[in-house]
Amino acid sequence: MTGRRRIVVVGDVINDVLVRPLGPVTPDSDTRAEIVRRPGGSAANLAAWLGSLGAAVSFVGRVGADDRAFHADHLAGFGVEPHLTVDPERETGTIVVVLDDAGRRTMLVDRAANLALTAADLPAGLLAEASLLHLTGYSFFEPGVRAAALDLLARARRLQVPVSVDPSSVAFLRDVGAEQFRSWTSGAEFCFPNRDEAAVLAGTADPRQAAERLTASYGTVVVTLDGEGCVVATRGRRPVTVPAQRCTAVDPTGAGDAFCAGYLDGWRRGLDPVGAAAAGTSVAGRAVRRLGGRP
Repeated sequence: MTGRRRIVVVGDVINDVLVRPLGPVTPDSDTRAEIVRRPGGSAANLAAWLGSLGAAVSFVGRVGADDRAFHADHLAGFGVEPHLTVDPERETGTIVVVLDDAGRRTMLVDRAANLALTAADLPAGLLAEASLLHLTGYSFFEPGVRAAALDLLARARRLQVPVSVDPSSVAFLRDVGAEQFRSWTSGAEFCFPNRDEAAVLAGTADPRQAAERLTASYGTVVVTLDGEGCVVATRGRRPVTVPAQRCTAVDPTGAGDAFCAGYLDGWRRGLDPVGAAAAGTSVAGRAVRRLGGRP
């Protein structure tokens, strides 16, 4: 791709609250902690990373009235064209992320306004000008917003706009079922599951086998493996393992979104799937070196 046309990202925008306890958690009393607020949301994070890499990108999402200017300004600061609908009733979604000493995360999620997203929130004509539509799994897990996601997928197919999908959450994926999720998203040009999501979707814990099996539903499948890099599988070709860049991780929040952004940026610049995956690992390495999920 030449990169002249816009990548359109549709999905969640979130207020992240990152909590790192500074000692053992004391039930029914106080625990000292480092608490940081950051703008987040898987789709919005990806859009911010794409914009920071120089891609032309538009983000479509839904927020509470008090937060529209904050999130619009933050996205615009990375070169993203924001299209944020103000929800008349709901607040902006919030996630509390509790980090332990090993870097593991416990996430408490209230998606709020994101669950009211509609296909009409996408400005008329924006998709027709797109080089790619990106959706996250979060847009498929709840019935209301799922209708909007399926409508956008149908519109993209009619316009012959390629689609990429990030399954996003192994817990929610198990809730809806692998076969159902594949039926909703089959035909996407790219799918970016992590190791656990790929195991659920493909029915095998072997990432190479999972990636290869999933090419029956998607053109290219990239299974991310945290600090071990990723496996890239393209329909009709054997999977290839791409190593990660070694670094000291501070916070894995948003690393998958950063990887997807790096991959899609490589794709728009004409890199092959392995080269794009290497670009993705580079951007993910930048993401884990800091608190929060954005550049």
